[in-house]
Amino acid sequence: MLLLVLGFAVPTLAQEFDYLIRNGRVVDGSGNPWIYADVGIIGDRIVFVGRADASLVAKRTIDAKSLIVAPGFIDMLGQSESNLLIDKQAVSKLTQGITTEITGEGDSIAPTNELLNQEHADYFQHFHITPDWKSLEEYFQRLTKQGSGINLATYVGAAQVRHMVIGAADRVPTADELKQMEIMVDDAMSDGAMGLSSALIYAPGSYAKTDELIALAKVAAKKGGIYASHIRGEGDSEMAALDEAFRIGREAGIPVEIFHLKAAGMQNWGRMPQVIAAIEQARAKGVDVTADQYPYIGAATSLGAAIPPKYHEGGADEFVKRLKGPAIRQQIRRDLDGTGGSFENLWREVGGANGVLVVSVLDPQLRKYEGKTMSQIAKMENKDPLDALMDLVIADRDNVGAVYFLMSEPDVKLAMQQPWVSVGTDYGAINPVGPLGESKAHPRAYGCFARILGKYVREEHNLRLEDAIRKFTSLPAQREKLDHRGLLRTDYFADITIFDPDKVRDLATFDDPNKPSVGFEYIFVNGTLALEHDKVTGQLGGRPLRGPGYIMRDYLPEGLPPRGKVQGVVTDEGGWPLPRATVTVLDAGGKVVGSAHSRRNGSYEIVLEKPCNNCLLKAEHMGFAAQQRSGVDYNRSNSLWFGFALERSN
Repeated sequence: MLLLVLGFAVPTLAQEFDYLIRNGRVVDGSGNPWIYADVGIIGDRIVFVGRADASLVAKRTIDAKSLIVAPGFIDMLGQSESNLLIDKQAVSKLTQGITTEITGEGDSIAPTNELLNQEHADYFQHFHITPDWKSLEEYFQRLTKQGSGINLATYVGAAQVRHMVIGAADRVPTADELKQMEIMVDDAMSDGAMGLSSALIYAPGSYAKTDELIALAKVAAKKGGIYASHIRGEGDSEMAALDEAFRIGREAGIPVEIFHLKAAGMQNWGRMPQVIAAIEQARAKGVDVTADQYPYIGAATSLGAAIPPKYHEGGADEFVKRLKGPAIRQQIRRDLDGTGGSFENLWREVGGANGVLVVSVLDPQLRKYEGKTMSQIAKMENKDPLDALMDLVIADRDNVGAVYFLMSEPDVKLAMQQPWVSVGTDYGAINPVGPLGESKAHPRAYGCFARILGKYVREEHNLRLEDAIRKFTSLPAQREKLDHRGLLRTDYFADITIFDPDKVRDLATFDDPNKPSVGFEYIFVNGTLALEHDKVTGQLGGRPLRGPGYIMRDYLPEGLPPRGKVQGVVTDEGGWPLPRATVTVLDAGGKVVGSAHSRRNGSYEIVLEKPCNNCLLKAEHMGFAAQQRSGVDYNRSNSLWFGFALERSN
């Protein structure tokens, strides 16, 4: 026990902390009960977790009395890859405790080309985005250069590479085309994609057959990725859709993540036990399958998604053109009013026009429709509801966002209780002010994690606090193989969320969605204080996170320039280690820029955030004569090693 305590206490002998968080109740992300502990941060890393001596100093000390100190929350499905290029602050994420987002649902930010960029030209022009990247690495470089409020990782989309190779055609790829798609997936995995994703209710992703997805998933599997899917049906055909996902996992030898788990459609409410049983059975048979969810009964996607995928073939312009044809409109009406069909019938699942709420448009002239149901819009326009829906899709070139009230509260709560279900907002980072606040939204954009902590943990006791935090942190970090994230451990990245368990709650509603959550006192992203007292600080600590197949992982695991350190060993003149020697780095003006105490084996290391030219390195120990090294040049990228053999004083 003595050795364990001494080993745990070693970090208290290190250099001055940048931040020392004292007196908090630490919920470390493992699911274990909370403990009282202090947390020390230097640079972008956690360097101490334990009870800190009162004499320890820090550049800033935070008193976390009565607060919960947890790892930063991980959003298992966001949609922020473009949003961060418009507003890099990520306000709606940080204000609910999120420090990392995984994105890329079927479509992905890369790879891309001019043809695909033209498909989204109206969006890029509206938000003044210049799509100057082609590969995922080029996108990551752009994000790194501009800065980001949160960490961002992404899948490579199966629909993205299909669209790159064969466009929006509804057909099977040739052998050569499939090979091109496989190469694109392999390249994206080498650039740092987390795996392969699919969204199988949307065109052109819905045109992919299972064998095509298996072939692409095998490529991702070889580089350690996972297969994440918006499955082919979440309502009437959900069991068959789950079976397809399980098959892909088995035959590709790849872990499976089910996006936004639900039992969709009023006719399917109460079926969550069967859904859970199917997943549990697959797990029992060796399929590594997990899921994520958001804690709301309303889903969100495009208004155009209510129209069956077969009408979307050829892209947005062809889709809009078709909607103008009277014969096509009548066929769509028959498809949506029917009870069969091989597509996800969102219109039927919500019970028609009253169950569809328009939340966002791209054309400002259409903003009067935001916040209104399709039933209300139909009355405004004196039209049949389906005609009003199709006309609105036409008017905004399929850029209308909508909420579909698909789920039941008991199903949502039951899914939440499963130990293999994490949390995803399924919404991009937005801001109540600025260009991303010009439209309404789904309240999940601002409220998912706070809603679980306030409503489902504190008020309804649907989850233990520690279990909720595990769902937010170590569960997704383990799933995505996020290195040194998801737990409060020494040497882990300092992504930390500190909140008041008595005050945390979501404020966003379907009527008034653009309201940040409250109760979050401090958020750190890679050691940068990104939020304080519910307000974003403007400091950008986020960075791109690369997946397990990243080609430069052995050299640049974070995709950042290499960071060196000043290190070495201190001994006596006979070569015996000298613990607790003080090693100090002083700049050319004599100012201390870093220091550390040697460990029990005599070793020391000092991480300096900035280069230091013509510096002085000094080693001191009581009872020994001090030694120094002058003219030290440290460039921050390459490590330096200095040994000291101190002589005893007379």
